[in-house]
Amino acid sequence: MRLIRLIFITLVALILVGLALANRQMVTISAFPANFGQYLDGDWNIAVPLFLVIFVSFGLGMVFGLVGEWLREAHIRRNAREQAEKAARLQNEVGNLRQEHSAPRDEVLAIVDNPKKGPRTPAPRAIASPEPAPGTTLPSTR
Repeated sequence: MRLIRLIFITLVALILVGLALANRQMVTISAFPANFGQYLDGDWNIAVPLFLVIFVSFGLGMVFGLVGEWLREAHIRRNAREQAEKAARLQNEVGNLRQEHSAPRDEVLAIVDNPKKGPRTPAPRAIASPEPAPGTTLPSTR
């Protein structure tokens, strides 16, 4: 991926250098149309290379486009922020409700889930044991 990015940047740089070399002639940029500047007492013209006009125009277009998109999508970002706050608030509420309602309210269920830690009853005796009862015989194992 870095190699592709490096190749792309190199190509763009070569194209821009070529454009700058091909458009070195000087052009005059006027701030006001057709002699309107003479009424404001000043020379409102500037002579710059054509490639500089092209690059500055492209840069300003990019900046204005980015600012315009940022302003256009402001309501989307605001809505996303509000939804994220709402989701966090609901997650907090669900967590609080889980803690509040984690113990069963029914007494029978409470006894089954958490039996009392009182005196233990003796363990029930086994009905059958692996040893034969005294005085009985079992068939032999094969």
